[in-house]
Amino acid sequence: MSPNTCWLCKIFRAEENGISSKVSLEEVLQWSQSFENLVTSKYGPMIYKTYLKTEHSDENIEFWLACEAYKKITSQKKRISMARKLFTSYIQPQAPNDINIDSPARKAIIRNIQEPTQSCFDEAQRIIYRHMERDSYPRFLESQFYQKLKHHLQTNGNNSMVN
Repeated sequence: MSPNTCWLCKIFRAEENGISSKVSLEEVLQWSQSFENLVTSKYGPMIYKTYLKTEHSDENIEFWLACEAYKKITSQKKRISMARKLFTSYIQPQAPNDINIDSPARKAIIRNIQEPTQSCFDEAQRIIYRHMERDSYPRFLESQFYQKLKHHLQTNGNNSMVN
């Protein structure tokens, strides 16, 4: 493998997820249009998470995605279980994946964790979304990580690399 494509192997863990062979130039270009396009696209969240690992802040996208999944839970029993997992992983003091949210948002979750509603993490999720959108997303677009991915897809002359 040439040195120019070796970075791709490292980024995508030597194709273990097969992402680099499936993501299209069109999708990658749409990510630069808005943060919303990035986090709601098929491969954007996974690629963005890989980038955030380089900044040691991948807990942000993990939390945001977990909240998206949490909001879709209809069973009260499953909601309680998932809420507790979110709380212990991201919210409680000394959480292993502690996220940067303000005290009022944290206190509201602590008050509501015993009887979690579908929206009990909404404010924390909004805060994390804004952090990512304002801070790491602009750096992502300027990063070698994103630029090399875009360049790789452009130089291959394919709009889609789906097998």
